Amino acid sequence: MAELIVGLVVAILAIVLVLRTVRIVPQARASNVERLGRYLRTLEPGLNVVIPFVDRPRHLIDLREQVVSFEPRSVITEDNLVVHIDTVLYFQVTDPRAAAYEIFDYIQAIEQLTVTTLRNVIGSLDLEKVLTSREHINSTLRGVLDEASGKWGIRVNRVELKGIEPPASIKESMEKQMRAEREKRAAILAAEGQRQSRILTAEGERQAAILRAEGQAKAIDTVFDAIHRNDPDPKLLAYQYLQMLPELAKSPGNTFWVIPSEVTAALQNVTKAFTGETQNPAPAETPKIPSGNGHNPEIPRR
Repeated sequence: MAELIVGLVVAILAIVLVLRTVRIVPQARASNVERLGRYLRTLEPGLNVVIPFVDRPRHLIDLREQVVSFEPRSVITEDNLVVHIDTVLYFQVTDPRAAAYEIFDYIQAIEQLTVTTLRNVIGSLDLEKVLTSREHINSTLRGVLDEASGKWGIRVNRVELKGIEPPASIKESMEKQMRAEREKRAAILAAEGQRQSRILTAEGERQAAILRAEGQAKAIDTVFDAIHRNDPDPKLLAYQYLQMLPELAKSPGNTFWVIPSEVTAALQNVTKAFTGETQNPAPAETPKIPSGNGHNPEIPRR
């Protein structure tokens, strides 16, 4: 019975010894080993062997890129305006030994360094530049933080300004300015639309006038060609003129017409043709043609 108990104790001690000797480190992790309180080495991912009760592995350190969001901080700009800025930091541990032994809490150290650097950078810019120069601020913060945290075994990959909140009075003024700018752009667009509409309307009217003029010109050319082809005599012209007189009389306000002497002579020839006269008759009185409005004005000869 005693031998069984001793065997069980030895087995348990062997299991404990194996467990204290073998250390398995996950991927993208690292662990510092201290021998009798002094740094010895850093365990790599995988299976590692240490001396039990002599070597002491420390807690695991994450080697992946980490993201830390800091609370908004009050910062004074160059034009003495208080703005609240919150930042996001992307960093990675590159040296587990330095991260564990060169700084007590590298997260807190990076946060305080970020706030200090942010105040120095923002303090040299006015509010307008702060709102429009995020890339410049981000690159400046990253350069300063990466240089300062290098001795801690930290590499700062990126710094982003998550939010910039100006004072309430400034926000109200900015909203009014943006509203006025939008109304101005809307008015410009409306005016431009009306201008284009007028241009298109004028262009259409011009094209219509050109087409009408071209049509009238073609009609005049056709009539002119027809007259010259048929070679009309004065009698035909006088007859056509007499047919047009009633149309002229229909127009309101027409009380006076001028009849060319050629038409009067043609009328006399037509009269002779119908009456059979061969001698020149005595000069007749100037013919009178009634107008369409009831008047009988005298039509002078030219």
